[in-house]
Parts: sequence; structure tokens; C-alpha cells
Amino acid sequence: MKSKWLILLLAAGMPLAALAQIAPDKPAPAANPDAELKWKAYAGVSYTSINQVNQSRYGLIGADFGVVRDFGRFFAVAADGSYYPGSYASGNPGDPKVSMVLAGPEVHGPIFEKWSLFGRVLIGGAHTGGTGQTPDISFAGGVGGGLEYQWSHRISFQLYGDNIASSFSLTDNTPEQGNSPHRRWNPRAGINVGYRF
Repeated sequence: MKSKWLILLLAAGMPLAALAQIAPDKPAPAANPDAELKWKAYAGVSYTSINQVNQSRYGLIGADFGVVRDFGRFFAVAADGSYYPGSYASGNPGDPKVSMVLAGPEVHGPIFEKWSLFGRVLIGGAHTGGTGQTPDISFAGGVGGGLEYQWSHRISFQLYGDNIASSFSLTDNTPEQGNSPHRRWNPRAGINVGYRF
């Protein structure tokens, strides 16, 4: 009789023992800290040629700054502004100054470890001052790309180059000639520091 009660007691306790055998929770996957950083602001030093200025012999040195908004791993939208207040050597006619505001899509992808490549298409406006160029502001746009090194979680260094077209009249044109604009391509290059947030 005792063995019968013992068997019934063991049988009643088996479902409880089965419930107690729960597999341990799997650890949650580590969060990617870069996934939450969608924006990058950058600033740096830049160079541009001034092929739209007659008899220009030297390019201009200036500052480049902008923001990039990531939309996924490979695609972003960039807005870029630059200002070139003067040349690194004398010899250009007048006192040329160039400023640009450009924006457009960007594609980027890692190549190894902390290095990545990017390409972009930019459109916007360019202003050439100090030389009597017409019009005052020209439609501008071009293509470019570069190399980026992710130094830390938030800080990166970027080396870039692009070719920006604009359309200004020759400075010796007269109103009778209609100030006919002539498209010129200006290579542009620079290095900047970026901060992700």
C-alpha cells in the first residue's frame, strides 16, 4: 500500500519537475552603437580651381563644411557648403572669391576594418565674386567621392574630391554680346573631420 502511494506521489510531481526545467534565456544580441548615429557634421580645408575667371593661374583655398544624414547602411543625403576667400599665390585677375551650396544623394560602403569609400552627386548654386562675373549666382553641380577613416565611435577623417560645373559669362563679354554664359568645370578637393551624432 505504501508503494502505491509513493508511485502516485511521484506521478503527481512529474509535471511540476517538467515545468521546472526551463531553458535559460539566450543573451540578447549586442546593440550596434553605430546604428543610432544617423547624422554626421563635418568641417575642413578645401581647394578649388577657378576656371570661370579669365586668365586665372591659381586656385583658391578655403573652408568646407556640411552635414550627412544616413538612411540605412549604404545610402545617405549630404548638404555641403564651401567658401574660398582667396588664392594661395598672387597672379589671378581681380580679387576672386567663390562660395558654393550643394546637396544630393551619397552612397557609401566599407572596404575593410575602419575604412570606407563613398560617392556622391551634388547640385546647387555657386557664386563667384571680385571679378565681375555674370550671373551673380550660377546653377552648379557635379560628381565626386572619397575615402573615410572611422577613427573612433564618433570621429572620422575624410579625404574627398569632386568636379563641380558652373556657368558664368566671360569677363570681357558685353551686354550687347548677351553676357553669354560658358560652362566651366572646377576640380575641388579637401580633407575634413566629421562628428557623428
